[in-house]
Parts: sequence; structure tokens; C-alpha cells
Amino acid sequence: MQRLKRLFLRTWSIWVIVAALALTAMLIALGGRDPLTAYHALLRDGLLDRHGFADTLVKMSPLLLTSLAVIIPLRAGQYNIGGEGQMYAGALSASIPALYWDSLPLVPHLLICSLCGMLGGAAWGLLPGLLKVGRGASEVITSLLLNYVAVNLVSYVVGGPLMEPGAPYPSSPRILSTAQLPYLFPQTDVHAGFIAGLLLSMAVWFLLTRTSTGWGMHVVGENSRVAAYAGVSVGRTILLSLAAGGAMAGLAGAFEVMGVKHRLFHQFAGGYGYDGLVVAFLAGGRALWNIPSAFFIALLKVGGSVMQRAAGVPVTVVLAMEGIVVVLVAVALILPGMEAASYSASDVEALEPVSSPPE
Repeated sequence: MQRLKRLFLRTWSIWVIVAALALTAMLIALGGRDPLTAYHALLRDGLLDRHGFADTLVKMSPLLLTSLAVIIPLRAGQYNIGGEGQMYAGALSASIPALYWDSLPLVPHLLICSLCGMLGGAAWGLLPGLLKVGRGASEVITSLLLNYVAVNLVSYVVGGPLMEPGAPYPSSPRILSTAQLPYLFPQTDVHAGFIAGLLLSMAVWFLLTRTSTGWGMHVVGENSRVAAYAGVSVGRTILLSLAAGGAMAGLAGAFEVMGVKHRLFHQFAGGYGYDGLVVAFLAGGRALWNIPSAFFIALLKVGGSVMQRAAGVPVTVVLAMEGIVVVLVAVALILPGMEAASYSASDVEALEPVSSPPE
């Protein structure tokens, strides 16, 4: 019985996906459409078709990073709802060197633009942390409100100081060729940022589950008083976790400019910051699990229009499925014994002793 419980704790996200697919199939059937035809079109064009699969990976790339923007602060008990605004801040910060630093070779230029994107996102993520530590303001409210500030700031910049002369739509000029991420596959938009997202997911998993820093964040998230007693700086941990989460979302914004758009647009992000919340919830707040979760949500995004063409299913059904996923995750986490589901069973065992952090 204990083995089955541990197996369920490791795989409950899969059961959430299965349940979401089943409930969505019921919605499609109630609308007089064939769910099997819709799902067949979803898999055929989003997974089996070469260009459709490439589009899935393109949409998966920012989701990997925006989900990490939620997962990292969540380990310290902080809820970062500001991934969308942090994406915009990172994109704006990366666009300046991408547009104007024309004397740099390819690799240094890419690294500098990526670093600027991370710093912009980190600074935007740090603001809710400073308000939380200094004034006790809820990071949920402040990070959410800062989204609108960042979006409108970018809208002003691309419609004014950075707007390309004669452009029909608020956008910057095209970034320099040395600031454009290389493509992984010919005739697709799959760029090197996809590999970076996978590597960072692995790095974050190691940081959160196998280091003393991750142990300290876990203790702060569980009980800040115990953390302070154990010698962990609660304020510093909160600030660092939110800044690190912001850096991930900022890098996602930078990669959208450097790898897909090649210029800064008004409303360029398309809600990836908010979708990162869905991915993080589906992953149960666990790095590495965000990889299949991001793939699933990206597949839904690519397949939504396909289902509409093939089976007459409204695109809003995809949004309904994302909502169903969030509700099912929330229900699962309040079930008895599920409080540890946001970690793998081995991680829980490794992190339970509060008095002895790992070396």
C-alpha cells in the first residue's frame, strides 16, 4: 500500500491530465461534436506533423521558463503571479543591446542580451519581494499589478522612443543578426532557447532538491519561524527566490525577442506568463515535472485551432481545459496525504530533518 501511495505521489500530475482530457471530452460531446475526432486532430497536427511538432516546441520554450518563475519562489512559500510583467521587463532590457550594440561577435552578444533579459526580469521580480519584506504587502497582489505596469511600459516604448519609423504596428526595428538565437532545425522556429529551458529546468531541480540553498528555501516556505531559528535569513531568501523567478521569466521574454519575433512588439507575450502558472500547478511545483507539463499545455495551444477546423470545436475549449487542470490540481492538493505531492517522495524524505541541512 505504501508503495502505491509513493507511486501516486510521483505520478499524480499524469492522472490530472487524464481527468482533464476526460472532462473536456464530455464538454465536446455535450456540444454535439466528436471528441475522438478532435483529439485525433490535436495529436496529428501538434505531435505527428513536423511543422506542428516544431510549433509545439516553440510554444513550449517560454512555458518552461515562466513555469520556473513560479516554481522557484513557491519553494520559499511565495506566489509569483508576475511572470507576464517580468517577461516584458526582460524583453525590453534585452532589446536595448540587441538593437544598438553592433560591434559584438555572435556568442558574446547573445550572452549579454540574455543576461540583460534576466537582470530586467529579476529587478521586476524583486519589487514584490521588497514590498513583502519591507512593508508586509502580499506578493500575489503586487506582482499581479506590476504586470500591467510592465505591459503598458513596453507599449509606450515601442509606440514611441523605440518605434520603427513607418511601422504599421507599434514595434521596434529588427534586432541585429548577432543577437538572434540560432535555430535548431531547418525551416522551423525552434531556437536554442528551447535547449536552455531544458537545461535550466534540470539546474533548478538540482538547486531546489540537492543543495543547502534549496533546503533553506523549503524551510522558509514551510515555517518562517523555524527557518529563522535554524539560522536561515527569511527576508533574504524571499528576495532571492522572487528575483530568481523573475530572472527566469525575463529570460523567457528575451528569448521571444531574440529567437521568435526578432523585434519588440506591443503585446508580444501572448499570455505565456499566465500560462506558466498553469504549467507550474500541473507540475505540482516540481522542477523537471514542468517539462512534460509545458509540453502538454503547448500541445493544447497548437492544437486548439486544429480541433476547430477538424471537429468544429471552439478554441475556447482549450482555455476551459486549462481551467479544469487548475481546478483538479487544487482539489488534489487538499486531499489527505497530498500536502507532500509538490515534491517527489525521495525529496520529502531528504528535506524533512530541519536541524541538519545538507552539505
